[in-house]
Amino acid sequence: MDKNLLATRIAAASDKVLVDVVKLAQKQGRRGSQGSWKQFLNVYERKFGSGFSDPARRSRDSLVAFLQTFTDDDGLKFVDNVIRSLSNCEMLKETMKEALDNESPEQRLVRLTLEHPLYLPKYALPSFEKGWAVTKVRKKPKLLRCNKMLAVDCEMVLCKDGTDALVRVCVVDENLKVKLDELVNPCKPVEDYRTEITGVTAEILDGASSSFADIQVSMKKLLSRGTILVGHSLYNDLEALKLDHARVIDTSFIFKSSDGRSPSLNNLCKTVLGYELRKAGDPHNCLDDACAAMKLVLAKIERGVDNYIPLIQPDVKIVPETEMAKLLLHKIPVTVPPEKNYVNCSLRTTQLKSRHIR
Repeated sequence: MDKNLLATRIAAASDKVLVDVVKLAQKQGRRGSQGSWKQFLNVYERKFGSGFSDPARRSRDSLVAFLQTFTDDDGLKFVDNVIRSLSNCEMLKETMKEALDNESPEQRLVRLTLEHPLYLPKYALPSFEKGWAVTKVRKKPKLLRCNKMLAVDCEMVLCKDGTDALVRVCVVDENLKVKLDELVNPCKPVEDYRTEITGVTAEILDGASSSFADIQVSMKKLLSRGTILVGHSLYNDLEALKLDHARVIDTSFIFKSSDGRSPSLNNLCKTVLGYELRKAGDPHNCLDDACAAMKLVLAKIERGVDNYIPLIQPDVKIVPETEMAKLLLHKIPVTVPPEKNYVNCSLRTTQLKSRHIR
C-alpha cells in the first residue's frame, strides 16, 4: 500500500467521511501506532484528552492525525478501503440529491439503503484484498438515472481449509426472469456442504464447471451501466462474490420492524407478499430467495416508498387475559412467548424474595 497515495486520499476526503472512518475504527477496536482513538487523544490533545471522544466533535486535523497513525499494512488497507468506499457513496448520494425533484422510487430506495445507520459497518467490504472486483462509480447523470434492477442470492459451503466458498449464485430481473443461475466449482475440498441450509450436496456440485472468476466476470457485465443490485442482507452476497458495488437496495434496510431489528426474509414474505418463503427446517432455495427480494422491492414501490408497512412479529404469542395480570404484576411484556414468561416470572419472583429476605 502506497503511504503517499493514502495521504492524498485522506487529505481529499470530506470531514464526514473522516468522521465515519474513525467511528468505524472505534467500533472495530482498531489501533494505530499510538493506540486506540481515545488513547491517541490523550496524547495528541492533552488539554481535552479523551473527554470528548465523539469524532464528530473533534477537529479535522485530529481526525487526519489519527488516521495517519495506521502505518502497518493491515491498517493502511483498512483506512484506504473505507475512505474509497465512503467517498464513492458520498459522491453517489450527493449526485442523487442534486436530482431529488426527479428522483425515481428505485433511486430513493438506493438512497435509503445508503443512509441507513447500519450501512457503514455492514458495507465496509474488504475490497482492497486480492481477488475482489470493484464496479466503478461514475458521476454521469445518465447512469445514475438508470432504474434497471437485478436481484441476487448466493449459497456458500465450508471448505477443509476453514474458508467459505461460493457454490451457487442466482440473479433475476424485475420480471423475475433468470439472468444467471450457476453452480460454482469450489476448487478445493469441502468440509461441510451445509445441505440443511444451502440445499447443496456433493452430487449436485458434481460436474459444476463455472469458476469463481467466471461468476465475477458475469456479475460485472450484468451490473454495468448503473444497474441497481437488490438483495436481502446483500452485504453477505457481495462478500461471497467478492464484489464491491455501490448502487444497492437492501430489503433488510428498507422495511422497518417495530422492535428495531432487521426483519428476516421469510417474515417479510409473510407480511408483505402474503406467502411463506419456506417452512421451518427447510433448506434455502437460491432462486426463490432472489425472486423474493425482487418482489419485495416491487411491492415497496407499488405501495409507496415512504409508506410504512407494519410487519408481523415472528414467533410471538398473545397471552390470554386470565394470565395478563400476572405478567403486568412482574412488569413482563404481554407479547413475550409463554416459555419465556415462565422463566422471567420465576426470575422476578426470586428477585422479590431476595429483597424481602434482605
